[in-house]
Amino acid sequence: MPGRVCRALPISALVLAVLGAPAAAATYPLPPSGESVVGRLQWVAAGPQDTLSDIARRYDLGYDELREANPHVDPWLPGAGTRVVLPTRFVLPPGPRKGVVLNVPEMRLYYYPPARRGRPREVATYPVGIGREGWQTPVGITRIVARIPNPAWYPPASIRKEHAAEGDVLSRYVPPGPDNPLGRFALQLGVPGYLIHGTNRPYGVGMAVSHGCVRLYPEDIRALFDAVRVGTKVRMVRELYKVGWQGGRLYLGAHRPVTPQGTARALNLTPVVRLLVGAIRRHPGYVVDWDRVRRLLERPPGIPVPVGVGDPGLRATLAAAVRIAAVPGAGAQEKKLAPRARGVRDAGS
Repeated sequence: MPGRVCRALPISALVLAVLGAPAAAATYPLPPSGESVVGRLQWVAAGPQDTLSDIARRYDLGYDELREANPHVDPWLPGAGTRVVLPTRFVLPPGPRKGVVLNVPEMRLYYYPPARRGRPREVATYPVGIGREGWQTPVGITRIVARIPNPAWYPPASIRKEHAAEGDVLSRYVPPGPDNPLGRFALQLGVPGYLIHGTNRPYGVGMAVSHGCVRLYPEDIRALFDAVRVGTKVRMVRELYKVGWQGGRLYLGAHRPVTPQGTARALNLTPVVRLLVGAIRRHPGYVVDWDRVRRLLERPPGIPVPVGVGDPGLRATLAAAVRIAAVPGAGAQEKKLAPRARGVRDAGS
């Protein structure tokens, strides 16, 4: 194995309640049968020293998805008071709402906790970093086979060779600590050599930058690590397009491809046409605005947009975003953790 990988309170309440630290995962009640859209768009005024990476971390978003939702905002210095849209509306991936579901092109992970008596079902969602070109994150069905606190890292020969070519001699053993690219927690997948893990480079979350592993923000991997158990099913999918209903409107979420193969797939519009036609079959009288669909596919905005004739378009959807207050004290350091060390072999970062 060449060592391929390694990779706010319910925003429906419109309140981010984690003060003094980056926001935790967004958690939503599962929508009723027949609907699959959660959340709504929000916006925040940028601070004088903010970058889009800062804002993404603060509100538990990925860099690329925030950049796509704000194409006209300077990513390095938006400027004090600049309106930054937070893409906090999501179409749930198709398929069973169980366990962990990773949609690779969306660079987002969904976790469905087990049902508990007397409690409504929920879904939590996290931005992730994925494998870059040549180190693609795989798709398929697997399970969590080990929970590893404070992992050590044994980088495979392929990664050591890559580093050596750049003049960086990488040790065969990287101990737990601040220089470990696996972060403080790792979830080992049944696919040999692949992990869902933390990172010591959080600004790569929401980008295709890893050697195939799935990276989460440090605060997110801790929450997911605490929630899942060995044996939890993991479904890794590649859904460029997702459609779903909310409040009588059909939403289309289109994502930019992250690989050359994905670009070729994006040029084929037949799959999205089939999705939309199938979705409206049980909704007589609902008419799709195909011109709007075409525009959304040509330039995916990174947010779900309703596609019915007479529904608000992209501009109106963005204008309807709800303003929220900035999280005070963002960027505060996490409490130090000292779980016992365990090694991880044949995993990239």
